[in-house]
Amino acid sequence: MDRRKFLNNMSVAAAASIAGATTLSAKADALEDEMARQLEKRRGKPGLCYIDGRPERIPGDERAGLMGTDPLLPRMPDKPTLTDFFNHRFGSASHLLQSAKLAMDGGEDEKIVLACLLHDISVYSLLRTDHGYWGAQLIAPYVDEEIRWAIEKHQALRFFPDKDFDYEYPEAYIEYFGADYKPEPYIVHEHKEAKKHKWYRTSRLITVNDLYSFEKGVEVAIEDFTDVIGRNFKQPKEGLGFDGSKTAHMWRTIIWPNNYL
Repeated sequence: MDRRKFLNNMSVAAAASIAGATTLSAKADALEDEMARQLEKRRGKPGLCYIDGRPERIPGDERAGLMGTDPLLPRMPDKPTLTDFFNHRFGSASHLLQSAKLAMDGGEDEKIVLACLLHDISVYSLLRTDHGYWGAQLIAPYVDEEIRWAIEKHQALRFFPDKDFDYEYPEAYIEYFGADYKPEPYIVHEHKEAKKHKWYRTSRLITVNDLYSFEKGVEVAIEDFTDVIGRNFKQPKEGLGFDGSKTAHMWRTIIWPNNYL
């Protein structure tokens, strides 16, 4: 993606969303989300809420509040898998798929490939703010602790260059936020602590494969990672959202994102 052209052509609504964010992390999340949206201009599936206001109701549906299956969303299987969420609920997953493909093509092990595939899972399904933490929490019962940790910490690491990995501070951050922006103290602390951790490399490789995964015209399917998911993601037999895990409610929220209660 030509980042300079992207910034110059950003919509007024997108620019307002980024400018209205209260912290640098939130601004960065908003910018990254908009970059991902540009990969898929036609969104077949909305995210957690309808960004342009709720569409016209289904003819004959006079309910004051929606409960259960939203007729405007694809119906989820009774026992949904991670792949089902990619296909039926994640509005724009090209960035995640490209990131995982880069890691795979680079010969990285499957833990890193899966971490790249899921690193921004919260952005596309639940919450954008502090997405590293939310995403790590969402998948915690189903992945190795190293993957969970790496996804949580990538939120901080993306703000700090590391010449040993040829990772530079993202140009888009400089161009949009200005060279004088500094990450919040908690982000600085997280980065400092993560650098001393035994899994630092895993999280750093998420940022390496994250930075160059916004290319238009690159087609990657979730099915390309079926074997990786099968070996590294503990799919519950009851289906995600119905297995009684500590994060099952989060998966149910993604299944029924517009329920009134």
